[in-house]
Amino acid sequence: MRAKTGWVALWLVAAMYASGQSLRQQAYAWKNVQIVGGGFVDGIVFAPKTPGLRYARTDIGGAYRWDESAQRWRALMDWVPDTDWNLMGVASIAVDPSDENRVYLACGMYTGPDAPNAALLRSADRGRSFQRTALPFPLGGNEDGRGNGESLAVDPHDGRILYLGTPGDGLWRSLDRGRHWTRVASFSRAVFSRSMESMQAAPAGTHAQGRAFGIAFVAFGPMAARSQQTVSTPAIYVGVSRRGAPNLLVSHDGGATWNAIPGEPTDDRPTRAALARDGFLYVAYGSAPGPSHMRNGALWKFDIRSGAWTQITPERPVAGSKEFGYAAVTVDARYPQTVMVSSFGRPASEGGDDIFRSTDGGATWRPIFTGRGGGVFDYRLAPYVQRTPIHWLFDVEIDPTNSNHAVFTTGYGGWETFDLGDSDRGLPTHWSILAKGIEETVALTLDSPPRGAHLISGIGDYGGFVHWNLDQPAPEGSSAPPRLGNTTSVASASLQPAVVVRVGVAAGHADGANLGYSLDSGRTWAPTPASPAPDSRAGSVAVSADGAVWIWTPEGERPFVTGDRGATWMPVRGLPRGTRTVADPAAAHVFYAVSLQTRTLYTSLDSGRSFTGQPFVLPGEVSSSRAMHGFDHRSGANRLYLAPGRRGALWLTTTDGLFRASVRAPHSGAVVFARLPQVERVRAFGFGKAAPHGLSPTLYLAGTVAGRDGIFRSTDAARTWTRINDSKHQWGLILQITGDPRLFGRVYVGTHGRGILYGDPARP
Repeated sequence: MRAKTGWVALWLVAAMYASGQSLRQQAYAWKNVQIVGGGFVDGIVFAPKTPGLRYARTDIGGAYRWDESAQRWRALMDWVPDTDWNLMGVASIAVDPSDENRVYLACGMYTGPDAPNAALLRSADRGRSFQRTALPFPLGGNEDGRGNGESLAVDPHDGRILYLGTPGDGLWRSLDRGRHWTRVASFSRAVFSRSMESMQAAPAGTHAQGRAFGIAFVAFGPMAARSQQTVSTPAIYVGVSRRGAPNLLVSHDGGATWNAIPGEPTDDRPTRAALARDGFLYVAYGSAPGPSHMRNGALWKFDIRSGAWTQITPERPVAGSKEFGYAAVTVDARYPQTVMVSSFGRPASEGGDDIFRSTDGGATWRPIFTGRGGGVFDYRLAPYVQRTPIHWLFDVEIDPTNSNHAVFTTGYGGWETFDLGDSDRGLPTHWSILAKGIEETVALTLDSPPRGAHLISGIGDYGGFVHWNLDQPAPEGSSAPPRLGNTTSVASASLQPAVVVRVGVAAGHADGANLGYSLDSGRTWAPTPASPAPDSRAGSVAVSADGAVWIWTPEGERPFVTGDRGATWMPVRGLPRGTRTVADPAAAHVFYAVSLQTRTLYTSLDSGRSFTGQPFVLPGEVSSSRAMHGFDHRSGANRLYLAPGRRGALWLTTTDGLFRASVRAPHSGAVVFARLPQVERVRAFGFGKAAPHGLSPTLYLAGTVAGRDGIFRSTDAARTWTRINDSKHQWGLILQITGDPRLFGRVYVGTHGRGILYGDPARP
């Protein structure tokens, strides 16, 4: 009888589409939820002459330009669609010294066998618009080596000439402002011995040598003397990330021939280099490419006129007791004897990582943070970074137009000072958050409760936040105790929303409590007295409508249930390992789960202690095999959802479909889900407040509807859809979406690297 009811529901849904409603478009106003930073800014590039013009690159969140008038960073790559999400890893940035309106971005996140090839983005208007050149190789913007120097460089004499170093495909050159590229075969011959010639012979896109021989930086030397007829091309220096062999090569003839520099240090890998206008090249070295753990490192300077090398390491590592490396080096464009270098991995017992400063070319050094005067940090723009203000310090730059202005980058954005010169007099330097406008978090889960804070987020690497004010910096301590590194699931009780539970992985991936709960809407948190098992972590959590029962499915484990706030846990009967459960929002004792692989719907009527399975039917074929492999905590697809305020109103997403069914209790017949015809692909899905006088909660979906990609809203139970984003607002890969149950039209979008966005209908 119930199976027949399911087929009737399917017929009714199909009938709704007989009129063939067209897709509408509505303008939305979009803003970032303010976390500030929240990711690895691995490079800052200043224009050499224009005050205030600088760019930031990130490993997964695209590139930014500093807006001097607004005093904030502006995202340059929000137009990137999810089909090109790999471009959001920016491996290098270069500004044309002869035309500072021209900027180039080398984009590609990964180099694995399934990774797409990279692209060069070319702009003649400071990143307001781009032209794209497809590259015949991938880049590793989010791999080891991303903390190294700029591997893309523009010839300062001839802006048509660009060089680009790759992780595993050698050195490439363009002679037409990046439109076309050819491999510099002479460089490969100079770098690799005969036993390694396979790399040179391999077609573009193969990676026989991998990251071990990636190019760390490309830098042009000083301009050579002019004659009446010609201007000689300056020397080109290329650092290769390898040890035990020549790793700094130079060409003095426009890349025709390359040679190792006699006497160069080879114990460690070059990470970054800086050329002073008095003819000295400073090179930082570490035992591993950044940001991998370093055990050793040094700083050397090379006199390009005499060919002499001098080690000027501020503080030498000690094997077995004081192991660390050196990451970033910079020189003052106006005072060439002023040099700064950063440590990486310096033990906390030695004061942690620091920036060392010299005003005599490295003869003497002073630490900026732990020395006389020290550093004073202002955390107000990002309170959450106060625990670790200096973290992954991989780029340090002195503003070429202002010697008192310096920046350094971290895994939380970065810092800047405007009184750098005070350190030379033993006075403190004052540092403020660099990252205003930069949002680089990965949203693993979002929850918008009907009361309390409008948004609770679960964030990769940084735990998560309770966002009481979306336009103010995220508060400190909102996810602790326990302090989680990754928060993979957050759930609040639909009828008692002050009860909130979050699960993830303890900060630093250390053993410890991996579940926290709040009884006051996230104002305070506590760990549970016990865990289901010592290694229970991550996965998903469901909270009954009244908040009394929690079901935790730790990653890769069987689900467990507690009815006493985690004092005791019992294995859930009747569910396979790794099964994500969902609480019925209107019936406190009811939970649901699905297995897409076996096409089974599971229902519990005893507060999650046991589940009964029954088959379900999806009409038509699910074309994507990815839709058959269960729960993916990084995406809102392949999941079961329950419509708010209704018992048993099931919505099921797969990577290529949206389905709907209504059930009340387990039964022997199959549950038939109705396919919503216009939806062709689902990336993320969620509910929000119904439209005025509406009967159904608003649906929000990221994916493809009626042949168009984007973010969509439906106020009539998926009968019609309205696209609410546009080509300028796509943000790469979208992982999560949910509406606000209190504000009609408000939607929250969680991205893979551009933080969390919230949108409201634009005012006329």
